[in-house]
Amino acid sequence: MNQNIGSPRISIIIPTLNEAGNIKEAIATVRYANATTQRTKDIEVIIVDAGSEDGTVKIAQSLGIKVISSSPGRAIQMNAGAVAASGDILLFLHADTRLPTGFDDMIRTALQQPGIVAGAFNLRIDASLLSLRWVEWGVNMRSHFCQMPYGDQAIFLTKEVFQQIGGFLELPIMEDFELMRSLKRIGRIVIIPTPVVTSARRWLQKGVFKTTLLNQIVIIAYLVGISPKRICRWYRREKFKRV
Repeated sequence: MNQNIGSPRISIIIPTLNEAGNIKEAIATVRYANATTQRTKDIEVIIVDAGSEDGTVKIAQSLGIKVISSSPGRAIQMNAGAVAASGDILLFLHADTRLPTGFDDMIRTALQQPGIVAGAFNLRIDASLLSLRWVEWGVNMRSHFCQMPYGDQAIFLTKEVFQQIGGFLELPIMEDFELMRSLKRIGRIVIIPTPVVTSARRWLQKGVFKTTLLNQIVIIAYLVGISPKRICRWYRREKFKRV
């Protein structure tokens, strides 16, 4: 990060595919949750769209947001956004995750700490189910003690560090897991205690227990060497096929 700049610019990269129901609120949250007064100077938002057919691109463009096109795949999209970014700091944000007020100052302060190479936020899920409070607790414990936050926690790092580690491995799944493993080899990952708020939709669609169990199975399968393509197909309820 350029140390002679008082407020390093943050590029917020949002990968999208048919996110018309979320993108307007995501952009609004980014614009009004930052603590700086020079919003347009200090914050850049880049939508990386993978072929949405529901008006996502038109909504973003109508709000004056830069939109670039990419092949499908979250890792591919985020890497494309990083190439297009002009900021000193990169923040990777899911379209259904909302940043806390003052996120920009929190990020800049966090990255100034000695030995810190990246960070993310605590997680809160926007539904009142008691079972989701346990999910949040588990995610936040893992993040703090294992330094392994995932993508829905708004991962951030300097562009310099992102380039140093080679960006996201372009996997169909587990790209954030691999990014964290690469980052942990060169420094520490800080978790900001103020939470981002993410949609409960995936937990509500499949059920909290089933979603949590599936997530753990995916991690174990990946660690024992099963192909990410095979895991991704299985996760999406396609037939298990040899890759």
